Amino acid sequence: MQRSIFEQLFQKACRYYSYKSVKRPDFTAISKVVSHPVGKEVRPKENVDLTKQLQAKILATGPITIAEYMQEVLINPQSGYYMNRDVFGREGDFITSPEISQIFGELVAIWVLSEWQKIGGPPFQLVELGPGRGTLARDVLKVLSQFKLGSNFSMHLVEISPHLSTLQAQLLCYKHEAADSNTEGYYQKGVTASGIQVYWYSRLEDVPAGFSIVLAHEFFDALPVHKLQMEDGLWKEVLVDIADKQTDETDFRFVLSKNQTPISKIFEPIAGETRQCLEYSIESDRLISLLAGRFEANGGIGLIIDYGHFGEKSDTLRAFKRHELFNPLKSPGTADITVDVDFRQMKRVAERDNKVLCLGPVEQGLFLQRMEGEVRLERLLKNALPENQTTIKSAYEMLTQPEKMGSRFKFFSMFPAVLKDHLQKFPVNGFQ
Repeated sequence: MQRSIFEQLFQKACRYYSYKSVKRPDFTAISKVVSHPVGKEVRPKENVDLTKQLQAKILATGPITIAEYMQEVLINPQSGYYMNRDVFGREGDFITSPEISQIFGELVAIWVLSEWQKIGGPPFQLVELGPGRGTLARDVLKVLSQFKLGSNFSMHLVEISPHLSTLQAQLLCYKHEAADSNTEGYYQKGVTASGIQVYWYSRLEDVPAGFSIVLAHEFFDALPVHKLQMEDGLWKEVLVDIADKQTDETDFRFVLSKNQTPISKIFEPIAGETRQCLEYSIESDRLISLLAGRFEANGGIGLIIDYGHFGEKSDTLRAFKRHELFNPLKSPGTADITVDVDFRQMKRVAERDNKVLCLGPVEQGLFLQRMEGEVRLERLLKNALPENQTTIKSAYEMLTQPEKMGSRFKFFSMFPAVLKDHLQKFPVNGFQ
């Protein structure tokens, strides 16, 4: 039965939804972009004010944590990397899977539909954390609209960037307006052409309680991390200090704390941890715990898509600028800073109190293959103009080939623990 539900949904989507391909960039010409784990490029922009601000803070209080540094670099209200510009897409600063091919968003939507139907199809909130330009949300909405689900769900976007929230509204809605977050909870609302209500929030906590299907694509990799290093049997923390201009070519430098910091004291490694250096995101822990609590209390499903590992990597902090690796301690605010997601820690936190069950991580290439990505590709190629076929095929290959994005990106899902027997009877698509 589980298989037939998926097949019915997929075949209906293939028959009635978008035979035509949505124009995406020609990625054969920019394959260099994804030679790195995320293929990110940042436009050059001097940001002297943020550099001086951070240096002043360090002079006043001493070296700061990497988490504090990332927080300022990425989401400082005035000069943060994500706050005041469009950094996505070919004309932006980095490429994400939804921007590469419509197949990605379509298959995510089919996954949402199949898993939602298998648990009874209750009214739901479609929540996306960090929606970027709104490309994934748009592709998912297109598929859901084909199944006439407008009366069953509303969309809730968690976005802290005013600039990006405007881009999302322009892409998704035919009208939108600002709202008073102090009284309404959301700071912007809109409605799509098909009548779906869309709301914007600064925090996940502000999204109303209710059965929610939560998507997070390349969201957790940008959360601040603390870098911990074992020394003399104790966890100490790597900090950011002002660079010595006589010896360093960057604005800042890494130093090791002389004593344990509050984070290094409260950090509890997983039993059997062998790494001497690791990255730990307390903000990731907090959000995963929050999601687990919401899923237990109100029901729901979580699908997290990001590049990461299962507890085997130790040093993944890096920055990208102009398609190339860039020193994360130089010209803060002009380059993206990112880390690989530790899915082992994520699973540990999510399942700590037996509130949810986690599946994955599963490599992106394998997930898309299990979701019949090749079938969708063949239908697009069959109905595409000859001059567009190479672009469509190369885009799908970029998503799925192991040496590109196929093995670097992972899919990870969360379900309420009460569904344990149900999930054994009806295995989750893409993960089994």
